[in-house]
Amino acid sequence: MSDLEALVLQAETDFSAAADAVALEQVKARFLGKSGTLTELLKGLGKLDPDARKTIGAAINIAKQKVESALEARREALRYAALEARLAEESLDVTLPGRGHSKGGLHPVTRTLERIEALFRGIGFDVADGPEIETDFHNFTALNTPENHPARSMHDTFYLEGACDVMLRTHTSPIQVRYMQAHVARHAGAATMPEIRIIAPGRVYRVDSDATHSPMFHQVEGLWVGESVSFADLKGVVSDFLHRFFEADRLDVRFRPSFFPFTEPSAEIDVAFPSGPLAGRWLEIAGCGMVHPNVLRHCGIDAERHTGFAFGFGPDRLTMLRYGINDLRLFYDGDVRFLSQFR
Repeated sequence: MSDLEALVLQAETDFSAAADAVALEQVKARFLGKSGTLTELLKGLGKLDPDARKTIGAAINIAKQKVESALEARREALRYAALEARLAEESLDVTLPGRGHSKGGLHPVTRTLERIEALFRGIGFDVADGPEIETDFHNFTALNTPENHPARSMHDTFYLEGACDVMLRTHTSPIQVRYMQAHVARHAGAATMPEIRIIAPGRVYRVDSDATHSPMFHQVEGLWVGESVSFADLKGVVSDFLHRFFEADRLDVRFRPSFFPFTEPSAEIDVAFPSGPLAGRWLEIAGCGMVHPNVLRHCGIDAERHTGFAFGFGPDRLTMLRYGINDLRLFYDGDVRFLSQFR
């Protein structure tokens, strides 16, 4: 056996004895490193005559190729062994039940909004929508709110920087204004204008924050405009909705005189539950009234011929009453422990 064959055999033996990648690289250095055996042999070719250099150089290159092939084979064997060990260590017991993924659910306020929409759709109301960034005209002026009204104060309303007449809407009443304007334009020239029956749900914004108020909250306002709409219709619609929403046949509902600039006459709506922790107490739950003639005129509706009523509920408040929640802030804290109750 020649010296080169013995060298290749020794390299194969040493490679096979290497237990891991680090040890293998150390063995490689003895044969193929800067001072390795094969490297030194190649450096010595320069001292030989041309014929000997050609013959011996070819033999050394062949031996080097065999050593490199043996090295790569051992590397692959070590990689495979490491993978096998990892798979064995991380093996799964397929007889165990799978890990279930928790399911999300609708936010309690969203559930309430969907319930309100379904109840009003059932009696012929459409659902209208509008922008959350509103103009002064749609948010205040068209709703008969004078320029010196407290709601126009910077302490009550979120105005956009650099635009004193543009703000985050403070109620969903601007949706009613926009809907009435579009309705009038759509039926311009007609002998009679079809009735308007809508609810306007959405987010609204005011500078207010405590256990029962939030800077961002929800409102659902309703509107019915026609040629013979009366306060009796308002009482019937609202009372029917409250009884069905709370699923309480014996729920007491009263209309207490109040004032709103956009309705005349106006009333607060109170309820009293016959049983439970709130039994025996009147709770203010909404505001309502007959649409002020000035509001109808701002929207292009003949106030001598048409009348209408409007009302406004706070879905957050209704949700608190329906589910027995005493702190509005829980709705917006994002606490999964609280929200998981409503999945």
